[in-house]
Amino acid sequence: MPLMPKRVKYRKVSKGSRAGYATSGTELAYGEFGLKALTRGLLTATQIEACRVAINREMKRKGKLWIRVFPDKPVTRKPIEVRMGGGKGNPEFWAAVILPGKVLFEVGGVSEEVAKECLRLAATKIGIHTKFITRAGVKI
Repeated sequence: MPLMPKRVKYRKVSKGSRAGYATSGTELAYGEFGLKALTRGLLTATQIEACRVAINREMKRKGKLWIRVFPDKPVTRKPIEVRMGGGKGNPEFWAAVILPGKVLFEVGGVSEEVAKECLRLAATKIGIHTKFITRAGVKI
C-alpha cells in the first residue's frame, strides 16, 4: 500500500518555500531512539517505504517503529521530450517536505546498538543529512 493521502482538495500544488527550521515534530514522542534531519529536502513515499523495510528487517520484529513523516505533497513532472509551456505536468509521486530539526523515524523496544544500526541503514536510503538521537534519561 503506497503512502499517499486518501483524498486531496487540489491535484497539483505550488512548489512552496522550504526555508526556515521545523517548529513541530522536533522531539522524540514515542520511542527511545530516533533519526533527526539536519538538512532540508524532499522525502518521497518510495524512500520512506525503503527505510521502513530496512529498519524492520534489521530489528527482526523485536521492537517497534514509528514513522513521523507523511508524504502529502504531490510532485509533478512533464513527459520527456515535451516543449516548455502547455501547463503544469501531471502528478508523478508523493513527497514529504523535510526541514532541519524534524524527527523522521523513532524506534523503541530494542537496545541502543540495534537502534543505531537500524537508523544508520535508513539514513543511507534518503538524500538528506541526519543524526541519531536518544531520549534524555534512557537507561542503556
